[in-house]
Amino acid sequence: MNDNLGTILTAMVTPFDDDMKVDLAGLERLAEHLLATGSDGLVVAASTGETSTLDDDEKIAMFETVTALVRDRATVVANTGSNDTRHSVELTRRAEAAGVDAVMAVSPYYNKPPLRGLMRHFEAVAAATSLPMIVYNIPSRWREHTA
Repeated sequence: MNDNLGTILTAMVTPFDDDMKVDLAGLERLAEHLLATGSDGLVVAASTGETSTLDDDEKIAMFETVTALVRDRATVVANTGSNDTRHSVELTRRAEAAGVDAVMAVSPYYNKPPLRGLMRHFEAVAAATSLPMIVYNIPSRWREHTA
């Protein structure tokens, strides 16, 4: 992979089957459709993809499925963000092992850390991988003051 993550990165929805399990075949069809219609990168298991309803094994299965399918045709960005820094670090390591091209980490939510806490969170996630990291910053989720 080169340093360019792509021009059109599409946040994928997560298809579920009738038993509310992740539909990996549906995920593959969706990925193919998105590539055929102009996406050159796919963001997997982000907020559009129902990340809060997925467990880590489901996310990893999705990362592996999309990565194996698109190979060198598109960039795969894995959402490894969490409110818990340790959890984000572990999921980031697992995502890299699954073969994704980049990770995305969101500002910790719920507890709304100060700026120093945000920096430590993102630094810890970045240190857990050799992959590029997209910082998904949502300013309303954190207090605007210095530590």
